[in-house]
Amino acid sequence: MIPEYYQIFLSFSVLGGLSACTLFTPAISAIGHWFNVRRGYATGIACTAGGIGGVIFPLIILFAAPKIGFPWTIRIIALISAVMCTIACILLKTRIPGNIKSGASIDFRALKDPEYASTVAAVFLVEFAVFIPYTYITSYAVDVGVGDKISYLLIVFLNIGAIPGRFLPGLIADRIGRFNVMVLTSVICAVLTLALWLKAGDNMAAIICYAVFFGFWSGAAISLTPVCISQVCATEDIGKRTGTTFTLSSIGTLTGIPIAGAIQQRDGGGYSGLIVFGGVLYLVAAIAFVLARGVCRGWSLKTIF
Repeated sequence: MIPEYYQIFLSFSVLGGLSACTLFTPAISAIGHWFNVRRGYATGIACTAGGIGGVIFPLIILFAAPKIGFPWTIRIIALISAVMCTIACILLKTRIPGNIKSGASIDFRALKDPEYASTVAAVFLVEFAVFIPYTYITSYAVDVGVGDKISYLLIVFLNIGAIPGRFLPGLIADRIGRFNVMVLTSVICAVLTLALWLKAGDNMAAIICYAVFFGFWSGAAISLTPVCISQVCATEDIGKRTGTTFTLSSIGTLTGIPIAGAIQQRDGGGYSGLIVFGGVLYLVAAIAFVLARGVCRGWSLKTIF
């Protein structure tokens, strides 16, 4: 039985998006309650779970679906998710109560704070950029003639790179500054996209190298952005500010992918314009983090922030 479009839309887009947000934001915010000096490292370790899942779940689909069918493959993934989420809900704890006075709703008034507003703008731009390669790298590989199996495995390669890429930048960021590392990783992602992916052509080795290296350096966009947010707000407001930031950033995620697709359509199915778009977005995100760092702590190059 072939699923209808509305079924895919409701399950993966609506319910999948809502459940992913309600899982990620509270869990990441709770970590900020327990760590300060090593918050980047702790958050990064927690975020490696996303990379591990990004390796395991595509492999389950790739190898189980041809044998037992797509429906039973999804049921296996659902069972694994249910068990792991139940354990997470039991173990998750906060250290201090939330800010009851200000409430728990999304707070757009917080954008009146220049430090928080500049940080939100930087996070928005990096979220705008990060999912373009994740979305289009597989179809790009298919388009240039790489085999279907290797093309689908590129998502696995991306997540293999993302596993160390989510905790190692956090370890370094705790020492040299979280915003400083976000500037560095954004610049490197831009260089990788504009220099390696744009010139890869049908070179399988170059495409795989890009997938692994981009997965590593883009991991900071997931693990360090909540830490950057926590640096410009009180501890009891971390959950609220993180939720507000990612609500706004979701607009970038929502629009970035179809804008890239529209560029590809304009180019007659070619990927060069799309790749340039993603790389330039990363450069703009790097500039935004430099500006946010300056607004928050000044313009000295020696500042650890």
